[in-house]
Amino acid sequence: MEAKIVTLPGDGISPEVVAEAVKVMDRVAEAFGHSFEYEEALIGGAAIDATGEALPAETLEKCLASDGVLLGAVGDWKYSDPKAPVRPEQGLLALRKGMGVFANLRPVKLYKELLHASTIKPEVIENVDLMVVRELTGGLYFGKRGREKVDGDEAAYDTMYYTAREVERVVRVAFDLAGKRRGKVTSVDKANVLENSRLWRETATRVAEDYPNVEFESMYVDIAAMRLIRYPEVFDVMVTTNMFGDILTDEASMIAGSMGMLPSGAIGEKKPGLFEPIHGSAPKYKGQNVVNPIATILSAAMLLRHSLELEKEAQAIENAVQKVLSDGFRTRDIREEGTELVGTKEMGDLVAERISNA
Repeated sequence: MEAKIVTLPGDGISPEVVAEAVKVMDRVAEAFGHSFEYEEALIGGAAIDATGEALPAETLEKCLASDGVLLGAVGDWKYSDPKAPVRPEQGLLALRKGMGVFANLRPVKLYKELLHASTIKPEVIENVDLMVVRELTGGLYFGKRGREKVDGDEAAYDTMYYTAREVERVVRVAFDLAGKRRGKVTSVDKANVLENSRLWRETATRVAEDYPNVEFESMYVDIAAMRLIRYPEVFDVMVTTNMFGDILTDEASMIAGSMGMLPSGAIGEKKPGLFEPIHGSAPKYKGQNVVNPIATILSAAMLLRHSLELEKEAQAIENAVQKVLSDGFRTRDIREEGTELVGTKEMGDLVAERISNA
């Protein structure tokens, strides 16, 4: 297979981890007889520095013309003022909207070698294998917002807005995934308080009727947050709104012991998809060769699976990560006594060396 992949190194430590993911994909191409062509583009703070825009039109054009997009993360301290007219995060939101990737897939699977990296008791999390499907291009982050004066006092508002169609399409993604997994969908909302959530629950319940072989339940977001910590193994596929998903997936990342272990992908009705680690740009660690590239490497595996439909190749990357951990190598975020500390580049080398087409 020949494929064109756009890389968006982004800000902070992101170019470092993206480089390691590319290294691993190059090894996959060699092992399985593929040809991957890479084209780099600007986004976030790096794009603002170069062009004054967080998402240049050229970047979006390149992404839409590709077979898959691999993103690092955006964010830089010099753009940390929330009142700044142009901020790195605006580029990410615009990219998701422009690519039409409305379903964010965030798998949470605990490697047995990292049971003790989490602060949660091993017996609670040892069987965790769940997927959170987060709606990505609507809701509170894209609704109408503004400021106004009310009786002389300053007020601000943000609007959580969804259409039934927006809810239906992301819920169907969740059900399709569950049909290939353990056959259970949990829809998360706040229908006891929010009218928006009532529409969400009504729509999800209606869609569930089309999937009689998949178990379905609705759950309030506060209950879901508690059960993620106390009974995480009961979840298979969770589907929820943009904001709820943003919060719940960061919570779920602590089950795995580090945000440096968790990938994500964003897909829409058409290809290409957008794939990125769930962690941020961590500018304070830039250039130190200390951050964990595994989340970005596993995001590359998701790109192979969901955009290029290369299941064996994706599995090869996941197997290689498993072997590296089994062999006792760790970056500092997941290190424990008796393991060998390695840096960002070394971890990438170790994973690449273990890629096999067997």
